[in-house]
Amino acid sequence: MLPAQFAVTILLAALSVMPAQAEALGLTGSVKSLFVRSRTVSGEGYGLNLNRLRVEAKGDVAPGLALDLQYDNELLFGSYLDTAEFRALKDRASLQYWRADANYVERGDVYGRHRLHRAAVILTRGNVDLKVGRQRIAWGTGRFWSPLDILNPVNPLALEREERVGVDAALLEAKLGPLSRASLVYAPAPDHGPASRALQWHGNAAGVDGSLVAGRLRGLDIVGMDVASQIGDVGVRAEAARLNPDGGAGFNRWMAGADYAFATGLTLSAELYYNGAGTRDPAGYDFAGLRSGRLTSLAMRYAGLFASYEITPLLKWMTYAVFNADDRSHAVDSRLVWSIARATDLTFGVQHSAGAAGSEFAALPNAVQVQLQWFFNPPLR
Repeated sequence: MLPAQFAVTILLAALSVMPAQAEALGLTGSVKSLFVRSRTVSGEGYGLNLNRLRVEAKGDVAPGLALDLQYDNELLFGSYLDTAEFRALKDRASLQYWRADANYVERGDVYGRHRLHRAAVILTRGNVDLKVGRQRIAWGTGRFWSPLDILNPVNPLALEREERVGVDAALLEAKLGPLSRASLVYAPAPDHGPASRALQWHGNAAGVDGSLVAGRLRGLDIVGMDVASQIGDVGVRAEAARLNPDGGAGFNRWMAGADYAFATGLTLSAELYYNGAGTRDPAGYDFAGLRSGRLTSLAMRYAGLFASYEITPLLKWMTYAVFNADDRSHAVDSRLVWSIARATDLTFGVQHSAGAAGSEFAALPNAVQVQLQWFFNPPLR
């Protein structure tokens, strides 16, 4: 086990004995305050104020040796701390192999915790990189769904879409050419079950990017591929995978998407998704798996639409809309992002869902959020 306090102590000690290398790292980060008004899935109304300090140290510390460290310290306030949903989530087993988080205060009206969001060492020898530790392994091309991105799955309606949980893994990458590489990943299972092992080859030919993936990820044998290219001014993307779970029937997943940016500042993206592991009958939905994070979608057929528009250079509107074609439910997440000062963003957001009783998105509570985030880059002394 690797406690967050221990890892931060190691980082500070390393920086103190390597001043020149520490200067090269450069500390950056952000301070975010997020307020959410919503309901739990059981109908309890709540307010939540999340305040997060993130400190990042990235860069070379020696020839062929680099670090990527991101430390989070969070304080939570509000009535959400009194809900049964929060009590269940805070004690839920981690989806990561190493324990690198802890809470340091827990009273009725305040909850404090800290963790390592990322913690990886990168070794480079020639055209080969070895990255070991907590990291983001981004395979696939999907914006809403990705059949290949199993280690860090996409949640199309997350309130903090940019926050992607890392995976504790070793990633070996060999550059085979200017636009091609081979990658091998090994990720131990958090429950000490069978580890994830997979190989990816990525290349480019005639203006088409493509990848092949084969291995075993999160208990699923996988063979898949993705492609991305341009048709005129339209970007096109697709993924397909065949997956086989232990003791169960195999299934297919695929995604097809397109992107277009207008000269007026409007950008549109659309995706279609087929999930062979889902069901077309809402009576068979595994809502418990969805809430635990084990699943990201329940049905078989989906459509997603993303739109963004730059109203002014400092004000941007963006919307994510998801439609379940099996039960006809839908959800929309719409936001205004205002750059109120240098390196400071203020965001107003509304999330609305609707559908028949028992449908997937009818169970998703509506939410209103306001968040203020300041990015900093102080000199290291």
